[in-house]
Parts: sequence; structure tokens; C-alpha cells
Amino acid sequence: MLLEGVMLLWFLQVAVAVVFVAVDIRRTPEATVMKWGFVIITAFSSLFGALLYVLSCREPLPGTHEQYVAAKWRQVVGSTMHCVAGDGVGILVAAVIAHNLGLQPWEELLCEYALGFLFGWTVFQALFMKDMFGGYRTSLRKTFMAELLSMNAVMGGMTAVMNPWMTNTMPHPSPTGPTFWFIMSIALCAGFLVALPMNWWLVDRGLKHGMMTVRDAEPVPLAAGAALAGATLSDGPGPAMGGGHDHDTMRVGVGRRRLAVMTAVSFLVLAAGVLIAAVFGHLTM
Repeated sequence: MLLEGVMLLWFLQVAVAVVFVAVDIRRTPEATVMKWGFVIITAFSSLFGALLYVLSCREPLPGTHEQYVAAKWRQVVGSTMHCVAGDGVGILVAAVIAHNLGLQPWEELLCEYALGFLFGWTVFQALFMKDMFGGYRTSLRKTFMAELLSMNAVMGGMTAVMNPWMTNTMPHPSPTGPTFWFIMSIALCAGFLVALPMNWWLVDRGLKHGMMTVRDAEPVPLAAGAALAGATLSDGPGPAMGGGHDHDTMRVGVGRRRLAVMTAVSFLVLAAGVLIAAVFGHLTM
């Protein structure tokens, strides 16, 4: 009964928070994809998502959005939110599909990882950023690595919470019931927290964008982190990146070594999540 009461309170807060963010964010001069991202994140995280929106993106006074979101931590919140929103939609769809197909937990995790990554990369990253890169194919190429690193962190955090909780709950939670969505919501919140440090590194190195200011239908990338994802891997000079780094003059070899190290770190985070799932949950049923 205690869990039912907690879930009822949670979903009531979700309803209030989503309505507030969905209505209020229409006045915020932010990119459309980021607006959708905040609404989605709030649907996952209740009042926490609404608080993130107010503290990191909501324009405090008219004409101050550029200065307000220039702080690096706000850029990182925007980057993480953008990733988790896109990945989360794919992961939730995959979880529903896996449940209906009766897949084993390890098969479900693979399905969630694949669909979460594909949706986050091809839609939330590449599709909505294609104008910045001059085309969809270029956007796909330049957003791949940043999305991979961030997705590994998100999935690592989610798996450590989602699998043990789901597999130790009997009967197994169904997408037709509130327990399933409550567990997935808490798991996505865990994924957000685990992905924050990785996104800080990505924004600081100009591999991911953060918040943007959109006025008169023109996006204005900010110096603190509105870097075009993957620009350090481009063949030629790219736009000026944020975080105090001159990425046009950075040695490509140094950038690739750092990227290789962080790629390994991201897979270690993912492996840690799977290990926790194996120890405290069940990968086979």
C-alpha cells in the first residue's frame, strides 16, 4: 500500500509539472527540440524536471536568456536533458515491445539500448541538428560519438536500477500498470544523474551542444557550450567552440586519444550497470 501511495503522489506531481512546463516554456526563447526535451524529461521526473527547467533554462527577465544559460552547468544540464529525453523515448518504446514479445531480461536490455541509441542519435541529435551541420548525413556522422558516450552512461545508470527492480517485483510489472512506468521513470532519473559527468566532459570539449537561444527563428549558439557535436573530429576548421578551448587549433591526435579514453570509460559505466543488474537482479528468467 505504501508504494501505491507513493506512485499516486508521483503521478499527480507529474501531471502538474508537465502542464506547467508545457505552457510556460512556450515563452522561453529556446530551440524547439530543447523545449520538447524539457517536457519529456518532466514527464519522466516530475517536479525535478520542472525545477531543472526553471533553474537552467527559463528566462528570468526579457532579453536575458543568452546571459542566463551561458553558465557551463546550465549548458551541461541542457546537453544531458537533450540526450536523456531522446534516448528515454526509444528505451521506453523498446521496453513495451520487449514485454509484449516476452523477451528475456538480457534481450530486453539489448533491445532498449539499440532503440534508445538509434532514436536519440538519428532523431533527437542528427535530425534536429541537421541545419547546423548543413545536412542530415553530415549531422549523423558528427553526432555519433557524442551520442554513443552519453547513451552508455544513461543506459548504465538505468540498468542498475531498472533490471533489479523489475525482475524482483512479482508479478512482473506490465506497461498496462502504473508500477512499470514508475520504475522506468526512476530509472531514467538515475540515468540522467549518471550521464551528467559525461556530458560535462562532452560540452567542455565541444563535442556536444548545450542550451541555445532562439530569437526571430535564428538559433544563437552560446560560447559556454553550444558547440556542434563532434566538431573536433571534422576534417577541417569548424565553428568556435565553447568552454574556453580553441578547438580549431587543437591537435587532432590529442583529441582522439582523449576521446578513446572517454569512450572506454563510458563502456565501463555501462558494464558496471549490467554487473549490478546481474548481481542484484536477473538477466534471465
